[in-house]
This record gives sequence, structure tokens and C-alpha cells, in this order.
Amino acid sequence: MKSLLLREPGKFELTVSDEPGAPGPDDALVRVHRVGVCGTDLHAFRGKQPFFTYPRILGHELGVEILAIGPNDKSLKIGDRCSVEPYINCGTCIACRRNKPNCCVNLKVMGVHIDGGMRERIHVPIRKLHKATALSYDDIALVETLAIGCHAVDRAQVGKADTVLVIGAGPIGLSVIQFAQAAGSHVMVMDISEKRLDFCRAQLGVKDCLHAGHEPAKTLMKLTNGDMATVVIDATGNPKSMSGGLSFMAYGGKLVYVGLFVGDFSLNDPDFHRHETTLLSSRNALPDDFRKIIKMIESGQINTKPWITHRCSADQVLEQFTGFTLPETGVIKAVIEF
Repeated sequence: MKSLLLREPGKFELTVSDEPGAPGPDDALVRVHRVGVCGTDLHAFRGKQPFFTYPRILGHELGVEILAIGPNDKSLKIGDRCSVEPYINCGTCIACRRNKPNCCVNLKVMGVHIDGGMRERIHVPIRKLHKATALSYDDIALVETLAIGCHAVDRAQVGKADTVLVIGAGPIGLSVIQFAQAAGSHVMVMDISEKRLDFCRAQLGVKDCLHAGHEPAKTLMKLTNGDMATVVIDATGNPKSMSGGLSFMAYGGKLVYVGLFVGDFSLNDPDFHRHETTLLSSRNALPDDFRKIIKMIESGQINTKPWITHRCSADQVLEQFTGFTLPETGVIKAVIEF
């Protein structure tokens, strides 16, 4: 079967690998129809993904079809379309015991720590499959990306009374925007790219877009009548941006980091205490997030139509993947078809 192997930074190989065989009692054999290209994949391709080893089969945003299934589950059947929850947790550590499998002590993420879904067929634990038969494979492949934003918004307990500033309008920031909007809050977005801000206006209906280079704090002050944002969610993974989040936050507000980088950043302690800041990080997502998102897409609460801007077949990845990494190509989300 076809597999896409990232041999080293900048070098994909289209290989033929062994078939996975029959699934075990707690696993399913699935056919991969769609793979979303994530920022993690782009960083790995550039050689800038932390905690990453080569060679690796990438891919954790998956839309799959069940081909065979072990006997220890009666809720799924052959032919079901599913989203894959790609966070393989141990089930026994302190985080798992406290219902936080997304930050399991022994977590292995498909396509990052272990081989992922850029291949025609794979085994997946049944407990990591979320049925989405009413959705297209394109929609299903977007569920994991959306889950990152959903979890961050839930962490902040965003509600109708909140004014939310999303910093960074990449795919993760866009997913945050959609769930903050669904929560009924007043959503604003800040980015350095006017094209990204235009996308937010035209496709997501965000009226208040702040350019990061044009005195955004003053603009935010006017938009909020001096209150600033009750929730600031930083999706940049940029240490300078992350250190500056307090300057946009209301007194008594929340600051949430969903983007990450390898290194240290600092906050001004007097400002941190003066605001009585609630500081949160957000990592991956929970099983309930996947089930919630599938229902929200089915009901039309979440609009996936603007997301996919580029696509290619597995055979075209070697020639097209570099373009997905370039800002000038305008990629919001690329998908690979198998």
C-alpha cells in the first residue's frame, strides 16, 4: 500500500509498505480517505518541530472508513466514517485517572511521536474512533483541528458576556474563533497578516479585526469602551506575542495559551497580579470535544466550507508540499487525498 514517509526535513518519499493485517480485539482497520495538513506537519517538514524524530509517517487529522473491526465494540461497524482522536494515552497515569487523557504523562500523538495516517490503511484503537457517517471525508478531516480550538474555548469557559480577543489567525486561531462565536461572545481577532484578517472578515464574519502592527491596544480600547478583552487566547506560538498578552486583557480576565514554542517567555508580575489574571494553557482535546464538534458540523453550527483552500493526491505530495509551507500561496488548510 502507498505510504508517505518524511525521511528527513524537506524530503518526502512515496513508498510501498506492508499491509497492516487483521485488527486485534480492541482495534479497527481503517482506510484513510483524507489527511489534513497541520502546522505540526509543516514544522516537521521544515525541521523545526520539537520532540520529533525522523523518519516518520505524518498525519493526525484524519477522515477514515472502517474496513474491519475487533469484537470488543458494538457501536461501530464496517463502512462507518470516523474521525480519529490521534492522542494515544496510557489510561493509568495521574492525568488519565483525572479524565485528562489529552495531557497523559505517556502521551503518544499519531504522526508526531508514532507513525500517523499518511498511508492508505492503518490500525486505530476503537476507543479513538468517533463516528461521523453523515459528514463528508473533508469535514471529518477537519474535526481534529477544530477540536484544538474547541478545547481552548472550553478551558476559558467563554460565555455570552465575554469579549474574546484571538491573537493569531492561523488554522488554530480560526478554530478558536468559530467556537468563541458559537458560545455567543463578542469575538475580535488580531494578526500581522492583512490577508488573514480579510479572511476572518469575509469568511467567518468577524467585524473587529486588529492589525498587530497598527497600535492594536489603542484600537481594542476603543472597541471595548476601555474595558479590554475579558478573554485573550493566544494561538501564535510566538514568545513576544505571548509575553504581551496582558496588555490586551481586562482586569479580572483570562489569558489562554493554545499555541506553543520550545523555550521560555516572561510576564510582568505587577501587571499579572494587578489584573488578578487567570492563566491557562490548552493542550490537544478531549474525546467529548470530537463528539461535540461532529454534532455541531451536522447541525450547521460550525461552518467548514471556508477552511480547505488547497488539496492534492498522495501522488502529488512530493511536488506540492513545499508550496503549503509558503505564506504567499495563501494556504489556510490543505488536505491530502488517498
